[in-house]
Amino acid sequence: MNDADRPAPGRTRLAAGVRAALVPGQDEPAVVLLPAHPALRIPILLILLALTIGFTAGSIAIAITQYHVNAELAWPLGVLQAAPLVFAARWPLAAWRAATGGMLLTVFVRHGEGFMPWPVTAILALVVILFFVGVGAARQTTVGVGAVTIVGVLAPAVLFGTPGWFGMILAGIVAVTLTFGDAVGGRHSAVEELRLREEQHRRDLARQAVLEERARIARELHDVVAHHMSVIAMQAEAAPFKIPELPDAARQTFGVVRDAAREALTETRRVVGLLRADDEGAERAPQPGLERLDDLVGAARRSGLAVASTVVGMPRPLDAGVDLSAYRIVQESLSNACRYAPGSRVHVEVRYGTDTLVVSISDDGARTAPEESQGGGHGLVGMRERVAMLGGRIDAGPREDRGWAVVAELPYGDPD
Repeated sequence: MNDADRPAPGRTRLAAGVRAALVPGQDEPAVVLLPAHPALRIPILLILLALTIGFTAGSIAIAITQYHVNAELAWPLGVLQAAPLVFAARWPLAAWRAATGGMLLTVFVRHGEGFMPWPVTAILALVVILFFVGVGAARQTTVGVGAVTIVGVLAPAVLFGTPGWFGMILAGIVAVTLTFGDAVGGRHSAVEELRLREEQHRRDLARQAVLEERARIARELHDVVAHHMSVIAMQAEAAPFKIPELPDAARQTFGVVRDAAREALTETRRVVGLLRADDEGAERAPQPGLERLDDLVGAARRSGLAVASTVVGMPRPLDAGVDLSAYRIVQESLSNACRYAPGSRVHVEVRYGTDTLVVSISDDGARTAPEESQGGGHGLVGMRERVAMLGGRIDAGPREDRGWAVVAELPYGDPD
């Protein structure tokens, strides 16, 4: 088959549209343009029901009284022409097939009698149905529906006696209605696509915040890991000098431990270096802990908060990761209080329990849930990541009366 024998792409699309219009498919749209909220959806359905009843009754009455059609034929034809409007908002193509079938049968039943074979109410019902088809169906299918309506329904009516100029007017109404419906449906689809993209963007931002916070935690814990690895390397290197009578096998073992510790320290620094931003220099200061709690409280007071801090229980040495995470949770909570509840009263409590360190921060400011932090951390995301890293538990949310509360339980690790 050469190129000359191939059907033109336009004709191929038209044929596909006609096929989709005539042959019921599994991918036909359902619930078109109906709002999800019952306060808007129910009135629209009631209006469609009222129009269906009116158009159906009008089609039957006009056929009997004006066109003198036998009542046994007028009733089924009227129902077939206008009644499908009641489900056109949910199954527009099925409604169109039923309505156009009734209109085509009416053409043969009337045998060209009168100015046009259909009651005006049937035409109005078809116009509404065509609008829903344009809204809900694909553009290719919409073109097929228009072609079938004009060629398969209007053209036979013209052949049976309807004036050609009036047939052209009806064809124009069909085209304009489908075009308007397609424009409305396209806008609806664009709005829905925009909503989905915004939702995806929010999910991407949330994932990015989690990844950035995990990288930040890894960078902060680098000093802690480096300290322990350095201690291991130094102790392994010093062991042969502290114990002169150490066997050769033990000396070799200590040498392997020393070399492994140094290699691990080098790899850790290399990995953490990849996590740093291009413009982020190495952090030289030691990572903070709860020993700097008073500094946090003082800074918050200078920012306008009325902060009271309490330490309950006997302070004990903490694992460096626990100490750092507790400090960051207090820091982020005070930062959120300054940002979202300025001038509020804040209470910070550090409780040394039997198995866990409990850090709680509460304020009495009126506010909604805090947004992600615009500072060094990522607000609640960062707190949850730190607590999850330590196998603890955190509760953050509005208080019953007024304000916001954060309670974090951090299991004790091995102290330094």
